[in-house]
Amino acid sequence: MGVLFDLARIKVLVVDDSALMRRIISDLLNSDPELEVIATARNGKEAIEKVSQLCPDVVTLDVEMPVMDGLTALKEIMKVCPTPVVMLSSLTQEGAEITVKALQLGAVDFVPKPSGSISLDLQKVKDELNRKVKVAARVRPSRLYLTQLALPLLKRKEKDLEKPPPKKLVLIGTSTGGPKALSEVLSKLPGNIPAALLIVQHMPPGFTRSLAERLDHLSELRVKEAEDGEKVVSGTAYIAPGDYHLKVEAVPPGKQPRLRLTKEPPLNGHRPSVDVLMKSAVQAGCWELIGVVLTGMGSDGCEGMKEIKAHHGKTIAEDESTAIVFGMPRAAIEAGVVDRVVPLPLISREIVKMLE
Repeated sequence: MGVLFDLARIKVLVVDDSALMRRIISDLLNSDPELEVIATARNGKEAIEKVSQLCPDVVTLDVEMPVMDGLTALKEIMKVCPTPVVMLSSLTQEGAEITVKALQLGAVDFVPKPSGSISLDLQKVKDELNRKVKVAARVRPSRLYLTQLALPLLKRKEKDLEKPPPKKLVLIGTSTGGPKALSEVLSKLPGNIPAALLIVQHMPPGFTRSLAERLDHLSELRVKEAEDGEKVVSGTAYIAPGDYHLKVEAVPPGKQPRLRLTKEPPLNGHRPSVDVLMKSAVQAGCWELIGVVLTGMGSDGCEGMKEIKAHHGKTIAEDESTAIVFGMPRAAIEAGVVDRVVPLPLISREIVKMLE
């Protein structure tokens, strides 16, 4: 007779090449009464086999493993048996790049290991790990299939100095599921739009630069991590760095807007905050604004969207049918401050229509 598991608990498969890390991760997850580790795997090959056999609710997947690494395993899991995955990654540049790619390939979220591959201090991120596993367990497998992204463009992009100031600003906020959603939206936008995009993706320090670089390869737009004091130009998307609020500086009419990065306290637990970005753009008062809220947990962006609407801007929210986590779009929709609710594949088209 097989082992019976408590059906009320979230069933987790832990994948890591280190026996010590498998034990630590399992102990942290099992300490939560809502979670239960039903099995472990030493590499990606074992992970794929056990996902098919055990059908866990969530997989925690190490990035760097022998035999089959986490990224390869993730692709196979999404093909064979789509299952919510939370990646565990190191804080190295290489780890950040692989993690961002994993998020774009279907991983729901990630947790950085505090001290590298063997993190004996993983207890530091226990609450974050358990919370993200619970969020992942609520994601419908049908929303995890790979998005067909545009191929990297060979065309050389214009330098910022060659681009004019924007006529409009598109302000995008997202959280869980955001890297994949941003890939879908930015890859379909033309590079010559008469607007700049300012983006807040809830993400810790060390990962937003890799996100910007990867999105830059997928889009006709130039995509970069925002810098303090830089001028804003059209045809460019600026991503708030992890742990910094991104603001638009007020300037006289007709002048080129500038960006400001601040270490002001987190707003509702977030830095960067979507609300902080959107409210600063409204207060600057010199451009037509389009607010966009994509997948994410919580309600960040709702207050900002209210202010955009109150000042005659336009607003878009991702439809529940495609959102990995519907929290942020739902909050804005229920507040009655959204002009258009559309599924993810149509959001770029809606932005272009609003820019006309």
